[in-house]
Amino acid sequence: MRSVIILGSTGSIGTQALDVISRHHDQFTVLGLSAGGSQIERLAHQIAAIRPPRVALPTQEAADALKKELAQMGVAAPSILAGPLASSDLARTGADIVVNAITGYAGLESTLTVLSAGSTLALANKESLVVGGPLVLASARPGQIVPVDSEHSAFAQVLRAGRREEVSRLILTASGGPFRGHTRHQLSQVSVEQALAHPTWQMGRVVTINSATLVNKGLELIEAVLLFSVGWDQVQVVVHPQSMVHSMVEFRDGSTIAQCSPPDMRLPIALGLSWPARLGDVVPGCDWSQSSQWTFEPLDDVTFPAVELARRVGRAGGTTPAVFNAANEVCVDAFCDKRIGFLDIVDTITAVVGDYETHQREVSDQTEQPETGLTLTAIRTADAWARARTEARLEALAG
Repeated sequence: MRSVIILGSTGSIGTQALDVISRHHDQFTVLGLSAGGSQIERLAHQIAAIRPPRVALPTQEAADALKKELAQMGVAAPSILAGPLASSDLARTGADIVVNAITGYAGLESTLTVLSAGSTLALANKESLVVGGPLVLASARPGQIVPVDSEHSAFAQVLRAGRREEVSRLILTASGGPFRGHTRHQLSQVSVEQALAHPTWQMGRVVTINSATLVNKGLELIEAVLLFSVGWDQVQVVVHPQSMVHSMVEFRDGSTIAQCSPPDMRLPIALGLSWPARLGDVVPGCDWSQSSQWTFEPLDDVTFPAVELARRVGRAGGTTPAVFNAANEVCVDAFCDKRIGFLDIVDTITAVVGDYETHQREVSDQTEQPETGLTLTAIRTADAWARARTEARLEALAG
């Protein structure tokens, strides 16, 4: 029996993780749930179904709302942690596995806490690895981080077919999102509703918009380099609209091995919970009795420049990936609030990254102190700088 804590239990990954656990209740016990507080009713129903001893919420107001909801349902309230660090405090209480499904930069503190506590980290919050980079990896023991992203789960599975020194390159597949084949002019007319209509996956708002801009694939590229210790030129992105091949590894002898399954996040989630073993009865396999066609095409880097921008910031390292991520989070919110257009998202991120590169050169010219490595303070400073700079650019754009 493995004990589990789920951070971000009311989101897409969290709800599917609980679905997997519910069908394997003889193998897992849930010790705690955390949520952002926007879906109190859903959290209350999760508590009623699994009766976790502890729950975490970011504010006392959300905690009070949960207690009221549970009382109306006739369900006894668990111990509730409340406050901005409640998810990290919950993670610190200890479990065999902690699923970090918090969205965005906000998941970094919890990632570091899980690693420090010694739990296995089933990582769905790619942003914490992207912005934390070497700091996160240095905090982890070998094998402590198990990826939950379908592409990185695919890499982890396929890499068991050979030794790391035999790997030629990782081939990261992308669905292409809802705007595959569009021109830049067509993208200028895109609405929020269109961007949220992903053709393959059902995901949360931020990840869905990131998939439409392909920023998500850029984040995944950085994640792949960090997790699997390959060079920046050893990850190739290809467009595969059917989303049946979740990624591939090409070995030095010319052999390419792929991981294939229908597009269902319960499979990588289940592997995140049970790795390196496999659970039964997770998702239906491919139906090989039916005629089907899987296609692959190169990524249009001109229309969708986010992937190459991510490769650039990844090479720069340090706090530059944190700036890339922060600028994106601000721009996604602005787009969803209809303050900016679709193309303004990546255009603004590119401009902010350029601003930061200039800023870093100016700071470097003014000090003779050598850099001592990535720190949490440096990441927080860069994140705050990027958010302020992005808002300034958006205000100028609106003006």
